[in-house]
Amino acid sequence: VQLQASGGGLVQAGAYLRLSCAASGSFYSLEDMAWYRQVPEKQRELVATINSGATINVENSLRDRFTISRDYGKNTVYLQMHALKVEDTAVYYCHAKVLTRRLTWAEYWGQGTQVTVSS
Repeated sequence: VQLQASGGGLVQAGAYLRLSCAASGSFYSLEDMAWYRQVPEKQRELVATINSGATINVENSLRDRFTISRDYGKNTVYLQMHALKVEDTAVYYCHAKVLTRRLTWAEYWGQGTQVTVSS
């Protein structure tokens, strides 16, 4: 299973960005998908999750600006980021939990996409 993330870039504070992460490969089903972010010398932190039943969770401090959505037909998860702040600067990683064709659980990470917000 491969996760291909895209959509990062350099933007000014207040801008909007949408990140995408497409899952490809062989699996039985794609269950939970999520976005994390990480800045240097800090732990990776959870931003938002969406499961196969479309239940969404967004980190409390980001709920007023970030949303997560999913295109089940395209096996793609999106992170919509509004009113970006300098402190949102990080590498954003997508994560997926899949049910393999052997009916075992497996987890995968995308390669990360850099989001830089300038003041």
